[in-house]
Amino acid sequence: MKILVINSGSSSLKYQLFDMPAETPLCVGLVDRIGLAKSSLTHTVQEGGQELVFRVDVPIPDHKAALLKVTAMLTDREAGVLDSLAEVSAIGHRVVHGGEEFASTTLVTDAVKSKIAELISLAPLHNPPNLLGIEVAEELFPRAKQIAVFDTAFHQSMPSRAYRYAIPQELYTVQGIRAYGFHGTSHQYVAKKAQTLLNNPNAKLITVHLGNGCSITAIDRGVSMDHSMGLGPMGGLVMGTRCGDIDPSVIFHLIRERGFSVKEVNEMFNKRSGLLGLCGYSDMRDVKKAIAAGEEDARLAYELYAYRIKKYVGAYCAVLNGLDALVFTAGVGENDPDMREAVCSGMDYLGIRLDPFKNRQGSGVREIQDPSSAVKVLVVPTNEELEIGLQTYALVQEG
Repeated sequence: MKILVINSGSSSLKYQLFDMPAETPLCVGLVDRIGLAKSSLTHTVQEGGQELVFRVDVPIPDHKAALLKVTAMLTDREAGVLDSLAEVSAIGHRVVHGGEEFASTTLVTDAVKSKIAELISLAPLHNPPNLLGIEVAEELFPRAKQIAVFDTAFHQSMPSRAYRYAIPQELYTVQGIRAYGFHGTSHQYVAKKAQTLLNNPNAKLITVHLGNGCSITAIDRGVSMDHSMGLGPMGGLVMGTRCGDIDPSVIFHLIRERGFSVKEVNEMFNKRSGLLGLCGYSDMRDVKKAIAAGEEDARLAYELYAYRIKKYVGAYCAVLNGLDALVFTAGVGENDPDMREAVCSGMDYLGIRLDPFKNRQGSGVREIQDPSSAVKVLVVPTNEELEIGLQTYALVQEG
């Protein structure tokens, strides 16, 4: 069965085509800078053990045009992996916000689309392009089942004491203001991989997703118990451009005393804070180069980033009443041994000790703790598109 996975962003569209149940990726691609003059499509195919890359630079005005380019590439004589679009049985769509309505992967219907539209106020930057991707795919793949996989779904298992805010009741009951959590497909995917590696489906895990966006989840027996992000994806850990946890008084001070508008504060905390606000660089690789060049602001940003993670690890050990494994994933979590070392140092009381050699060697899913460590420390590369594909395939098989 051919499963196409689509991740539709505001100005980009990522896709992968999988052959299920073998989990074989047939191709992966990215349409970038949609709506701008210098749009591009990059399409990569695995053939005979070699990676073939095809790139098209052409104006792509909107998401429909983007998907038309993708469909043409999928069936292209040279770059294609399909004889016909009818070979695609289902399309799994990443949808960022599913509110309380969607706690699992869902077959798209008119009612589902209406509900995704209703939730736009909770994810104004993400749900509109996600919904647009579904609508365009319905038109171009009329025979394929359209499946929505929600970032928030995995965290709907959190108990009310974890997701409720201490604010007036009606703000929750009427307005739906609560912590929802994000990066759910990533945390769910790496948790399952960790359970397999540990041969323990009942493991207590803390999964740490460190990319441009960062989040951390407390997981007990495969179930999300607490998570660092809240109503939106701005809270919790320090991120590339997002501030993470902050005293709400700062917002009121900026508006009341400094004359900022609500829009300006939101834009600043979302796009000009985090690592970028602290030292001028949003990419951790650039931060590390700046540290090597002696920039003290960059060093502080690096230390603050690690410190916030350590605080959450300690808190979630308390939430779980123990810990079997600390799991690092995503771009920084998978590729920065210095950050893993910074997070794990000074954790002896919790029984967390890294092996310096293992921490800097190897690839793929692996253990990197010292033999004396009471807690396993794992590196698990995430694959959100594969998780979406797996959940899509499972739902199609059920129906």
